[in-house]
Amino acid sequence: MPPWGTTAVLALVPQAQPLLTLAAEVDPRVVRPGVPAHAALLYPWLPADRVDDSALERLRGATPVGRIPVRLAEVERHDGFVAVPVPELGAAATAVRAAFPHQVPYGGRFGPNPPVHLTVALDADAQVAEAVADRAETLLPISAELTSVHVVALTPAGWRELAEVPLAP
Repeated sequence: MPPWGTTAVLALVPQAQPLLTLAAEVDPRVVRPGVPAHAALLYPWLPADRVDDSALERLRGATPVGRIPVRLAEVERHDGFVAVPVPELGAAATAVRAAFPHQVPYGGRFGPNPPVHLTVALDADAQVAEAVADRAETLLPISAELTSVHVVALTPAGWRELAEVPLAP
């Protein structure tokens, strides 16, 4: 669990919530309670006490203008990790990461510019991951149109939204 005050820049994908619901039905331990279906553009972002108007303005300047259509079409499974790639968000993630070069995505565990994905299951055992992946395939494809990004922070009560940054012009 990351420390309180950790923030992230997320693209929420409510249309994909059924993927998390089915993962929780297989094994509730593989989903993070209170975290909606999303793709992270930058995690971790700034410490919560550094998220101010200046940081949000810099984020606004880095995000694309206009709606972003996405199509969730395939499931990937790596050990106990089940995810759906969101390649349409790659350019947005690269721009946000470039605007905050000292914030290394995932602490550098997956390289400097990891692919954007929607996590369906995390830390699952092999059988659970396989079951989740197989069931998730039946729900795809899922189409959505993203109109904003969200800044969330981890608090003692769970993740909470700090700001919404619209993508519309």
